[in-house]
Amino acid sequence: MRLAFVLAVFLGSALIFVVQPMIAKMILPFYGGTPMVWNAAMVFFQGALLVGYGYAHLTSRLLPTGIQVAVHLALLLGAALLLPFGISLSFDPAAWGGSSSWGVILLLATVVGAPFAIVSAGAPLVQKWYGSTSARDASDPYFLYAASNVGSLLALLAYPLVVEPLLTLNEQASFWRWGYWGLVGLLALVGVPAIRSRGSVGSPQQPTAAAASAAVVTSRRRLTWVVLAAVPSSLLLGVTTYLTTNLAAAPLLWVIPLALYLLTYIVAFSRKRLLPTVALGRFAALLLVPMSLVVILEATEPIWALALLHLAVFTVGALYCHQRLADDRPEVTHLTEFYLWIAVGGVVGGIFNALLAPSVFATLAEYPIALVALAALRLPEASAEGKRLFDFAFAGALLLLSLSTMVLVQSLGVLPGPIRTGITIGLPLILGFLAVDRPIRYALSLGAVFLAAHLTEINSPGNVILSHRSFFGVHRVISVEGKFHSLFHGNTAHGKQNLDPAKAATPLAYYHPTGPIGQLMGGTRRFSNVGLVGLGVGSLAAYGRPGDAYAYFEIDPIVISIANDPKLFTFLRDTQAEVRIVEGDARLTIRHEPDSSFDLIVLDAFSSDSIPIHVITREALALYLAKLQPGGLIAIHISNRYVDLQQPLAHSARELGLRALVRADLDVEDEEAQEGKDRSTWVALARDEADFGELNKDARWLPLDPLPWGRAWTDDYSNIVMALYLVEEWLGRD
Repeated sequence: MRLAFVLAVFLGSALIFVVQPMIAKMILPFYGGTPMVWNAAMVFFQGALLVGYGYAHLTSRLLPTGIQVAVHLALLLGAALLLPFGISLSFDPAAWGGSSSWGVILLLATVVGAPFAIVSAGAPLVQKWYGSTSARDASDPYFLYAASNVGSLLALLAYPLVVEPLLTLNEQASFWRWGYWGLVGLLALVGVPAIRSRGSVGSPQQPTAAAASAAVVTSRRRLTWVVLAAVPSSLLLGVTTYLTTNLAAAPLLWVIPLALYLLTYIVAFSRKRLLPTVALGRFAALLLVPMSLVVILEATEPIWALALLHLAVFTVGALYCHQRLADDRPEVTHLTEFYLWIAVGGVVGGIFNALLAPSVFATLAEYPIALVALAALRLPEASAEGKRLFDFAFAGALLLLSLSTMVLVQSLGVLPGPIRTGITIGLPLILGFLAVDRPIRYALSLGAVFLAAHLTEINSPGNVILSHRSFFGVHRVISVEGKFHSLFHGNTAHGKQNLDPAKAATPLAYYHPTGPIGQLMGGTRRFSNVGLVGLGVGSLAAYGRPGDAYAYFEIDPIVISIANDPKLFTFLRDTQAEVRIVEGDARLTIRHEPDSSFDLIVLDAFSSDSIPIHVITREALALYLAKLQPGGLIAIHISNRYVDLQQPLAHSARELGLRALVRADLDVEDEEAQEGKDRSTWVALARDEADFGELNKDARWLPLDPLPWGRAWTDDYSNIVMALYLVEEWLGRD
């Protein structure tokens, strides 16, 4: 029967962790594809896990095993009435708390809350039931915790590599339901020996070595468990936000950090250790200096090397915290309570990142705060005790040194960049590293350097005029050399304007008159009714002529406010066209426009380098097509540093009977770059080849035909792995 217990926790955990990317992908289109959807979803899942663990703890304390098994099976059967889960295409986020973390949490609680919470209770309950049997190793059922994490890890890895590429979302939900019924059967099977057992849960044969002094669980010990679980949870969301902001809000990039997170639990609670806990703590401390420099520099290139550094620091830090948890695990009598407090810590970390930080901080400050907390959690060397007053004084001196150095380099006229950052931050970081053997002093030193970088805005390419944070990310307006105003989302520019009144009316960046979209909108053909998905700073409004009507569809109210502020950008104020702005996700709002409304629809809705996949699926293109006049065009901005969207669009165009052209404007002259032009790639779609007009005669516009590999992205299917430039290069696809 031991195998049945292992299979029960394995399957239950697999179901829990395969449903997370699946349901998050289902709801992503309704919230603009923002990376914050996953953070909010993680908070919900951590909260539901806490509810499940709390239920397991209470029923273990209050109910006899037989009644406990019966109650749990009854709840599983009741929750099955909600399966298979799904979300109607008519769903409107405005009725569920709007585009916010709370709205996501409320939706998830309604759709998947009950099944998830009940299934999540299975792992601690099954371990408790096993501990009540007469099995030889019943006194230490923590091996089932490792089996639980293996199931979770394999399910997570299988989702982007197997499940997502092969199955639609509806098929995934159906398979999940069958897995759920399999779990019900296994739990009924393992409940029988637990009911028949007459052994006492509280009478283990021999306490584990780690729990030799664990008879009493103090409040201080519980708080330690919470903190050791909260810091990795916060780091998990921090590194995930970094990846999804710069690549795409997609299951693959949700899964990688979460899989590593689970792997650290597996290693930490295994009977054999790769490294002693003390050695891990020292290794994590050594990595924090280069990691801090990368965060301060806001470095994104080379993306893969930096992503590996972020993931390495996260993995080592999480493993250290989880090994400390494993070292301090209590006897089996406190098993469910132990898991309960770990779940509390996970929720605390999630709430800090997804709910508290966006309301308190104008930047992604939660990530460096978690790194500082990790440094503080390291166990001190026996000979490294020092006075706390000196620890604070040392950190204060580093802060003063950083600020003074910044004043000096500014007075010397050193321009923003790596050199200025290195001079200002490098020496304080080195001095802070000298305190690496004193965790509190080291953590305070790192915190001082982060604070100095924030106060001086050291790595900004110019003077930060405005910084706002919303559910959709961090927006900054920066004055670059007093010549341009630029809007940044994350670290990617999303529009700029020349401050010279004589040049202010010229669209810049990706919208320059000599670029693809400038050629289209500023050419001889006039587009008098234009729909634009994504506002930016309103650059394309500069192409409007008297009598033209431009309709912008923008989901982020902060972006609308920025574009409408003439102190920042004047494209909307000065346009000759009549402009209206429709707030909300374009997939939901453009459907209310009359059919055949527009002669041109422009899609430019990317945030940082993240891709809102739902606005470029086959169904989305079909919707835009319905709103397009006969002879009209659809223009799609696909510039991206990491993901090639040409083939998904080519397959969608073929299936919809459309013609497609692509122009990659990658050779920007130095003079144009100084004027503010950026490289860009655009795709044009039309019902008939003749609709392209003068573009047909321009050799720079190339036919975009689907290749034999790949398929169209739909609302039910997407595969970002195969669209990565790195993967295409590896496979030899050009």
